[in-house]
Amino acid sequence: MNKKLVRITTVPISLEKLLSGQLRFMKSYYEVIAVSSDKKALQKIRESQQVSVFHVEMTRKITPIQDFIAILKLFFFLKKEKPFIVHTHTPKAGLVGMIASKLANVPNRFHTVAGLPLLEATGTKRKVLDFVETIIYKCATKVYPNSYGLSAIIKENKYCDSGKLKILANGSSNGIDTSYFNPKLFSEEQKTILKNDLKIEKEDFVFIFVGRLVVDKGINELVLAFNKLQQENNKSKLLLVGPFEDDLDPLDKSTLEEIKRNGSIISVDYQEDVRPYFAISNALVFPSYREGFPNVVMQAGAMGLPCIVSDINGCNEIIEENKNGIIIPVKNENAIFEAMKKISKDNYLWTHLQNNSRENIVSKYEQKVVWEAILNEYRELEKTNNV
Repeated sequence: MNKKLVRITTVPISLEKLLSGQLRFMKSYYEVIAVSSDKKALQKIRESQQVSVFHVEMTRKITPIQDFIAILKLFFFLKKEKPFIVHTHTPKAGLVGMIASKLANVPNRFHTVAGLPLLEATGTKRKVLDFVETIIYKCATKVYPNSYGLSAIIKENKYCDSGKLKILANGSSNGIDTSYFNPKLFSEEQKTILKNDLKIEKEDFVFIFVGRLVVDKGINELVLAFNKLQQENNKSKLLLVGPFEDDLDPLDKSTLEEIKRNGSIISVDYQEDVRPYFAISNALVFPSYREGFPNVVMQAGAMGLPCIVSDINGCNEIIEENKNGIIIPVKNENAIFEAMKKISKDNYLWTHLQNNSRENIVSKYEQKVVWEAILNEYRELEKTNNV
């Protein structure tokens, strides 16, 4: 009988998108149980990944009472199930999952760090989040930053003993399925139909952003930079693919108004399949303030797009300056503008970057390589635990 592996995220969309396909892969080796909030969405994970699920309500906000209830519920579940491994992703799932599994005496407690929201926090909130991060790592037996930059930040802040830290493969939590993210899957006819639907002209240079439309993704600066670009070149479009989050990190009112007013800014909300939108675009612009190891940049690269990215961990590991993209300073609208202008005006540069984009992802971040690296970590435990 296979040993039990419990994988926990705060919300089911992280299981679906950030770990796409991984649970089904692990099912060949372990009895996999997925734990997350949102019971209805979690049932969809059960069906799509063909794994068992357990519902624990969690939020991405600071909610001590709800968190305590979640820890208790998960503790009793883990005492009953006695898993061999509990592996958490995302900050709140890490807090709830690592404390509960430590109390339940789960022998192997893993936490993957795919970003640190606390980096943008200040004052009392920063102190609280620093403390939370320390607790997560203290309860974990192994911590996996998904980029070298994140590992350096964790060491710099002394969140845990460096002996607990390990980066798998070349980074990333899940790698990228380059057979799925492949521009050859989309015909010129398909692309023309979508462009017509979105009122994108044949000669338009299309910049795309994929992700949550929030402040810390750099959307305020991106919209300002695009407006400036339009004053010099009206043959460009900005395609925004993702949801607004008015409750957690709302955009400036002026940015929201400009997105609604400007006919060259096309906002299509959350999309189940982002590939068609990459297929009709010329370059990704991803001016985020903080990341772990961004899937979006890997996806865009696999789809053959040059990328303009912030000089932050993860982004500056995937993108090499003037090889497959351009790296810009964080929170700098003028730098975004200059990069957008450069890549859209210089066809030789764009072609050079575009030619290198897909190969860079295929050679370094193929999904199966990442999955095998994680599986090897699990299998080594079986040897050392004489299971």
